[in-house]
Amino acid sequence: MSKGKLAKFADMETYENVFQYPYSVVEHVPFEMQGHWHEQYFHNNNPIVLELGCGKGEYTVGLAKRYPHMNFIGVDIKGARMWTGATQAIKEGMKNVAFLRTNIEIIDRFFAPDEVQEIWLTFSDPQMKNPRKRLTSTFFMNRYRRFLIDKGIIHLKTDSNFLFTYTTYMVEKNHLPLVLSTSDLYAENSENSDYSEYSEAASIQTYYEQMWIDRGLNIKYMKFHLPHEGELVEPDIEIPLDDYRSYRRDKRSSLETAK
Repeated sequence: MSKGKLAKFADMETYENVFQYPYSVVEHVPFEMQGHWHEQYFHNNNPIVLELGCGKGEYTVGLAKRYPHMNFIGVDIKGARMWTGATQAIKEGMKNVAFLRTNIEIIDRFFAPDEVQEIWLTFSDPQMKNPRKRLTSTFFMNRYRRFLIDKGIIHLKTDSNFLFTYTTYMVEKNHLPLVLSTSDLYAENSENSDYSEYSEAASIQTYYEQMWIDRGLNIKYMKFHLPHEGELVEPDIEIPLDDYRSYRRDKRSSLETAK
């Protein structure tokens, strides 16, 4: 581990807005704030919103600035990246932001039933080879149901046509109430004279999002409700794979489609 990363991890050990509970820790140390985020950390009853896979935390901090009457928690396992957003929030005295360093696979261990109102999935890895790891798969959606309010909102913002298509079929297959969906967020935002519905997603751009835009990729956005009732089923359909990965990297797979 580089000296820079070591320094960032040392900083985060002292940050009051960071909670570090990777799988290796939470197996032995229960998270006592589960069900008590409002009174023990935020000290208010405002809605709690998660960003899963928050990376540097830019989007989490951006949302917290835009909606000071709501509470935001960025979740990621990579602490060196998270340091950026956590540091900014501390320097700016933001009290409606927290960061949780843990594995998203065990996210339901940190929140009690009905404790969370919304979830943002921003530029998640599409996991084209492994449906179980996709953050909109039945594996994860069933976990979200354990702490998300009934008919809570899930936002998906992505550059990946594969993940957007997969999630579209997931929503259709399971008859999940769809609020908004566009395959070109910024075109929708600029062409629609009354675009307040899309402005929430379009108002914040991260460093990596701008890279995708600079490459000429459309940014996709979807917003839907997740009811508690009903068994969730995976869509059974072949989807064309994304033909890129990131800068200076080749195509993710030699295959052309995946389920």
